[in-house]
Amino acid sequence: MNFLDKMERKYGRYAIRNLPMFIIATYVAGYLIELFMPEMLMYLMLDPYYILHGQVWRLVTWILIPPSGLDFFTIIMLLFYFSLGQTLERTWGAFRFNVYIFSGLIFTVIGAFLLYALTGAAGVIGLYFSTYYINMSIFLAFALTYPDMQVLLYFIIPIKMKWMGAFYGVMILVSLVQGNIASRVAIVASLLNFVLFFLLSGRFARFSPHEVHRRQEYKRNVRKVQPRKGTARHKCAVCGRTEEDGDHLEFRFCSRCDGNYEYCQDHLFTHQHIKKQ
Repeated sequence: MNFLDKMERKYGRYAIRNLPMFIIATYVAGYLIELFMPEMLMYLMLDPYYILHGQVWRLVTWILIPPSGLDFFTIIMLLFYFSLGQTLERTWGAFRFNVYIFSGLIFTVIGAFLLYALTGAAGVIGLYFSTYYINMSIFLAFALTYPDMQVLLYFIIPIKMKWMGAFYGVMILVSLVQGNIASRVAIVASLLNFVLFFLLSGRFARFSPHEVHRRQEYKRNVRKVQPRKGTARHKCAVCGRTEEDGDHLEFRFCSRCDGNYEYCQDHLFTHQHIKKQ
């Protein structure tokens, strides 16, 4: 991540702020085109054959194509992904979130041209490439960043993000096994940003067997020296939760707040920093 640190110091001021809002805006534009000019969608797809024959606008316009039809469930999912994207942007910073999203888009374009070079197919490659797996990469990134955060599936079923992430991971593997070469290239290309950002940056190290064992040992040692019942050692300054509210909770002090303020993992990156007047 030293490379990203250097890039952020040099180019961070050019990052697009509130990028999730722009992502939703492209979907709104795409659904309006689908509603009023559905035949126009064929001229927006990411198809290398037509791009190489002069239709260069397809390098960009493919992001306008909605990943699915518009219904109530789709609206709820878009709002859900918008919330996830906003949280990731606040956690990572605008520059890193920009790099994550735009690298996914660039890898998708490269994947389309690679597939065209392998197959020579014309007019059909665009059917396999969309922003569906770009959205999936946002979900997977959130699940790894906040694995113990609980959401209500269909507004009813409480479930932790790590289990939903594992479920979607299995779905992706099934699609890779059952799909043809076009769908496989599309999946791998669209999720390559997730692989590079997490697996190769060390962010996935917390899930290694050694790190899992270390955290378990730490929790056991902490329980051995627990204070008397009713007295908490840690307390979140936002939600007020303590270690007595669950073994899964982790607490950290914020170095940017003025004073000794401690936060749980759900509010460490999202709280408003406290500054003395």
